[in-house]
Amino acid sequence: MTARTLVADKQYYGLEATRLLQAASRVLGRVAGMPAERARVSARHLQQDFAVNTVQGRELVREFVEGGLLQRFGHQDDFHLTPRFLEVASARVVEPMTRAKAKQIVVVASRTAQRINGEWKRNPLMVEALAVSGSYMSRSDKLTDLTLGVVVKKRPAQSRFNLWRKMKTSDGALQIQSEFLGLSSFVNAYIAIDTQVLMRPFSIVFRGDGLE
Repeated sequence: MTARTLVADKQYYGLEATRLLQAASRVLGRVAGMPAERARVSARHLQQDFAVNTVQGRELVREFVEGGLLQRFGHQDDFHLTPRFLEVASARVVEPMTRAKAKQIVVVASRTAQRINGEWKRNPLMVEALAVSGSYMSRSDKLTDLTLGVVVKKRPAQSRFNLWRKMKTSDGALQIQSEFLGLSSFVNAYIAIDTQVLMRPFSIVFRGDGLE
């Protein structure tokens, strides 16, 4: 199971992190010890465990289904709990990240971009620019996320690598994204092919082979 963290000051599916975790744990209590094929919960039980009214309950269920936390059981108003729901129920709640810590991660992210460009010869892509957005662009000293937009471009052809480079462009993009995601549980990294599609507002912190 993937380790997951929830930020105390951030809302998930319209719920404060601790409330979401506590309610998800109550839902799990309903299916504890049941065989997998019988481990289902009803919309009514979800409404009760999350302490919401009928209208709010329907919206919550819809978001959970769309978010991959619940899987509808046939045509009935019953649902299977997905592995992602189990991740949420077993997550830990952490305090927001300080701006000072975020700045340290940005520096490491820029060095990571330099390393990818200089050393990842088998990857057909390289980092053209790195941008920060999300709560980093606010004036708050407590941040709930660090969103990194990674603008990539094709690596210049190098004949001596062409014969044995076998990584697909899509795999190369995933490898780069995973490297940035691994910097911190607060990091939300996404791949972009142009600065025009970056999440706004943003600030460029790395371009080419140096800091802005």
